[in-house]
Amino acid sequence: MKKTFVLILFLCSVTMFTSAQVKIALLKYSGGGDWYANPTSLPNLVKFCNANMGTNIQADIPTIEPGSADIFNYPFIHMTGHGNVIFSEQEVSNLREYMLAGGFLHIDDNYGMDVFVRPQIRRIFPDYELVEIPFNHPVFHQQYDFPNGLPKIHEHDSKPPKGYGIIVDGRIVLLYTHECDLGDGWESADVHNDSQETRTKALQMGANIIRYVFNGE
Repeated sequence: MKKTFVLILFLCSVTMFTSAQVKIALLKYSGGGDWYANPTSLPNLVKFCNANMGTNIQADIPTIEPGSADIFNYPFIHMTGHGNVIFSEQEVSNLREYMLAGGFLHIDDNYGMDVFVRPQIRRIFPDYELVEIPFNHPVFHQQYDFPNGLPKIHEHDSKPPKGYGIIVDGRIVLLYTHECDLGDGWESADVHNDSQETRTKALQMGANIIRYVFNGE
């Protein structure tokens, strides 16, 4: 029942570019990591998408737990933080079923999350490899063109930003953005004092991810 529902929801949500309203959510996980790290990021991304892509995404962003059946109501779920991440066996199973049924999980490392989240990704998808997404992938070329992949929003370790994904049947079901701080760039201007150019690039890349999810290509 859950799988069928998500697939129907995912297919119907393509109409988000016309009149149907859809919802996205923030993942609240256990382990001590600050899942709540960027409180203004998703509301700002929704506002940007609705204003610039004609989407109709609900402004209110609910918080959802990985073991809840309610995750199947949201075609796109965002996860961020700086620290530890722990999923129970039931949460691992639920997240795997959610993504295999058509759901999409975006994990954005807010710096310090990498060492904790990678083992959890392996638990969710032990039979799939987390691969680097090439620059020519459609996710970088939706409404906005990013020929060099992810924009660099904040500098931490002098490393280039990387986008990694779990790909199932040719579709990214889990996107992991690392050394990028994409969500920080979605935050309100007074939070990090980023330039308008930097924030615009972050929001445009976020809009590309949203469009990829709901277009299915």
